[in-house]
Amino acid sequence: MMDIHEILRHLPHRYPIILVDRILELEPGKRVVAIKNVSINEPVFMGHFPHYPVMPGVLIVEAMAQAAAVLSFVSMGKKPDEDSVYYFAGIDGARFKRPVGPGDQLRLEVEILREMRGVVKFGGKALVDGQVAAEAELLCTYRKIEAGGAR
Repeated sequence: MMDIHEILRHLPHRYPIILVDRILELEPGKRVVAIKNVSINEPVFMGHFPHYPVMPGVLIVEAMAQAAAVLSFVSMGKKPDEDSVYYFAGIDGARFKRPVGPGDQLRLEVEILREMRGVVKFGGKALVDGQVAAEAELLCTYRKIEAGGAR
């Protein structure tokens, strides 16, 4: 449904931190299914861990959050700009069920659970070959950047 070129129009992230390669399904206001192809060429694998490369759990959660951000921007009918930022407000219940490494393909399934006062709560899962690798509830918020930084 959305290739990398379209994703880059909906996310402010760029290499090496862009963690969504393709959007397979997107229901505005409801859910998104995205793909992250994990490659040995990613800089993180030089140090985590060189003898047994494992994708850091925080990057798996970040990939879910980026998928959530695409869902949010499409749902709001907006695109990222230099006057605003969409960022984490919290992470709850993060669990890591299996390691993710080079050659794996993460299927990121994220749904909107609720929205309250500008904060959106998402339920997210990252799967590899149909097995849950990680899951978490993500709280994200969209804010205008004020002089001196985001508040």
